[in-house]
This record gives sequence, structure tokens and C-alpha cells, in this order.
Amino acid sequence: MKHLKEIYLAGGCFWAIEKYFSLVKGVVATQVGYANGDTLKPSYQDVCCNKTGHAETVKVSYNADQISLDLILQLYYNVIDPLSQDRQGNDVGTQYRTGIYYTYDQDSDTILNSLQELQNKYNKPIAIEVMPLQNFWPAEEYHQKYLDKNPGGYCHISGDKFKKAMQVRELRYKPKSQEELKATLSEMQYNVTQHNVTEPPYTNEYCDNVEEGIYVDITTGEPLFSSNDKFASVCGWPSFSQPISPDVVCRFDDHSHSMRRVEVRSKTGNAHLGHVFDDGPRETGGLRYCINSASLKFIPKDKMAKEGYGYLL
Repeated sequence: MKHLKEIYLAGGCFWAIEKYFSLVKGVVATQVGYANGDTLKPSYQDVCCNKTGHAETVKVSYNADQISLDLILQLYYNVIDPLSQDRQGNDVGTQYRTGIYYTYDQDSDTILNSLQELQNKYNKPIAIEVMPLQNFWPAEEYHQKYLDKNPGGYCHISGDKFKKAMQVRELRYKPKSQEELKATLSEMQYNVTQHNVTEPPYTNEYCDNVEEGIYVDITTGEPLFSSNDKFASVCGWPSFSQPISPDVVCRFDDHSHSMRRVEVRSKTGNAHLGHVFDDGPRETGGLRYCINSASLKFIPKDKMAKEGYGYLL
């Protein structure tokens, strides 16, 4: 449950937006309702006719381990006209305005950065309002899962976009070509990650770093380790009791230099990171991931949201 988050999205008729996000992997629940208006417990009739100030909105609950807020926003932009004021499809009125309403302060930077990237694609100003969620009233039961109950019901989203929603997977972190790596990495970073070189002990960048934050793969940006799992070690390199997730690293037998060790590589980037040993603190599982600083990039906690890692806060 600690990975469950929520965002509230207004984008025209809430029947379509709800159905669309219900198909996305990582979204665990959807609910339609009325948000950020001026009246208590409005009815559908009130919202449509009485200028209550509410927007038809979908509460999207998602597993932040499976999908990021940034990807959810990209999907949202794909099914709205971001330039349209108080209109989406055939629906016209302030209740059909576009809006992103958040309940976590740390989501603000992610949303604003995402909107700036979207704005860069247009010559006219986008019309999506952004603000904290002030109120949300669930809509009447017959509106919930409306298109499941009424497959032929009105929908302003095309069928091909629903099909694409079902195929979406989180692919934020992608491996780079050797040419890209040579152009972006330092000589030490390249030799460590691509040629299994070991950097000098003690004088490397993160050996004694105690700041809160995460350590990401220098080649892909994928999160690998957390400061929560870093501990002081006399080995001379950053030491961690575990990775952020067992799915982000691979382990291989390493018999080089006439030794028997277990090499650790990043799963997505296939970058050499270091080795794992069984002489770590017993209270944290007994493992010591001995990792080269040159294979990592540190993201301080106060910059995680801005850098796109707010979902890990």
C-alpha cells in the first residue's frame, strides 16, 4: 500500500477518461466524480446546469512501482486537446475543462516540468489548469464504469487509443549505444561500466557520501540503490545492503583475476557496477553490494521530483 498513489485528471467527459486509464498497467483503481467546485455534494444535474464550478474528473489510483506519474501524464495528453478551453470533443462547458489536481506536494514539480515539455510542442498556450485538489465528490453510481455497463455509450476517445492504453508499459530507462556512451561518459565511467574496470578505492566520488537520495545507473538513469540502504564500510567503495528492487540488477559468477566473486550488473543498461559479498551487516541481511562510484549518478532527495524520480520519494 505504501506504493499506492493518486492523481485527479479532468479531460472532458469523465466516462471516456475513466475507461481509458482503467486499461493501463499499473493503474489499480479509477473513480469518476466532480472536483474543485464551489458547492457540497453536487449532483450531475447541478454540475451541468447550475454553474457549480466543478470539473468532471477521474481519480486515478496507481502503483508507483509499476507506472510513474510522468507516464500517466503523457497518456493523459494523448487523449485531450491541450489547447481547448472548456471543451473536449462534443462536450462544451466549464465542467469539461482540462485540469490536473494533485494531493502530494512533491508531485507539483513533476507536473509543471511535464507541462513545460508539452508547451514546447505548441505555439499557442495550453489550457490545462494545475492546482492542488480542493475537493472531490464521487459521481452517482450509474456514472461509475459507465462504458463497461454501456459499451455503446458516448465516448470522445478513439478506439485505437484504448488499444494502445492496454499495451503501455513503463519504459523510462533505455540502454544506449556504444557511440552514445562514449560521447556522454567520462573515460573512467566508460571503462568501469563497459570494460569491468575497478576504480581506485577511497578517493572515488560516493564512498563517503551520507546525503539522502538515490543512486541511478550512469548509463540509463534507472534507479539502482537508495541512501536508506547505504552503510559505512572499510572496503573503499560505496556499500549497500540491497538494491532498490531485485529486478534492477543481475548477478553473475566472476572468476577473473584468479578470484571467485559475484559480479553485479544493471539489468537494463547491462553496465558493470561492482560485486556483491556476504560480509555485510547481519541486521540488514548480511550482503554488501560493493559498487563503483563511476557506475552511478547520485540524485539528492530534494532534487528527485525535478529529475523525474518523485515516485520514489
